[in-house]
Amino acid sequence: MPETSLNKDLPPIPSKRYFTIGEVGELCTVKPHVLRYWEQEFPQLKPVKRRGNRRYYQREDVLLIRQIKSLLYEQGFTIGGARQRMSGHQDVPHVTTSVEPNELKQMIRDLEAAIALL
Repeated sequence: MPETSLNKDLPPIPSKRYFTIGEVGELCTVKPHVLRYWEQEFPQLKPVKRRGNRRYYQREDVLLIRQIKSLLYEQGFTIGGARQRMSGHQDVPHVTTSVEPNELKQMIRDLEAAIALL
């Protein structure tokens, strides 16, 4: 799985076999409780669990988490949309759209004019 270019500001992933939830949180700049939540929402994310139910993530898991983070935080997908995109449905629209600055300014002027009429 290629590393998303949007994650270029994240630290490099060390060449280790397993990472703790704290290490993954630092590598992906995501808090541990968010990682545990994503495990419930994304069936692809299944860290190995050992002694006392401790989670151990592999490199592929870290790359997957970075991809999920990019979809949610940078590309504007909802959890459901990101889940569909991760499962291979590429035609899922996401929340953000590209609007030219001039178009955006015109929309704001139109909305302000409509509010003034009210």
